[in-house]
Amino acid sequence: MDPLVVLLVVIGVVVIAGIWFVGMRNGLVRLNVRVDEAWSDITVQLKRRADLIPNLIETVKGYAKHESGVFENVTKARAATIAGSALADPTKAAQAEGQFQSAMKSLFAVAEAYPQLQASQNFLGLQSELSDTEDKIMAARRFYNGGVRELNTKIKIWPNSFFANSLGFTARAFFEVADSASIQNAPEVKF
Repeated sequence: MDPLVVLLVVIGVVVIAGIWFVGMRNGLVRLNVRVDEAWSDITVQLKRRADLIPNLIETVKGYAKHESGVFENVTKARAATIAGSALADPTKAAQAEGQFQSAMKSLFAVAEAYPQLQASQNFLGLQSELSDTEDKIMAARRFYNGGVRELNTKIKIWPNSFFANSLGFTARAFFEVADSASIQNAPEVKF
């Protein structure tokens, strides 16, 4: 064999491997950024919902002064959903989300006992905004989980799996709530 041909073949293989490596790394970076963006969208919606809750609590408090335990639970659950540790970790966020949904069900149970509250324009407006926010949170969770699925798949497939961990890419956690039945629908109020 001619040494020039061998050299050209080796150079060709190295160039192709380099192009593949750069493409694989750039793909992982793109997916990682997409997952970070999706997580940011979730935290924005959780913050929006957390900002609505004090207004909703104050509206309900005016009608149900003796239900302070419910208000305290909602306030604690709200604080847990926007705590720094919950916003940084999908697993902690999911736990806080489950507690929040449970507390909100109690709040809406109290609201159901007061027909004049249910007719209040302020309460109806807050309820509508909260329902809209819940829909946005669900959409953001789906987008985040889709990005995590793509990233985790790309990290785990062969031959990417040989290089992904050494480049600092690790599988990400899905945003899954332990009690998925509690979050499948927005909190419901029966009028």
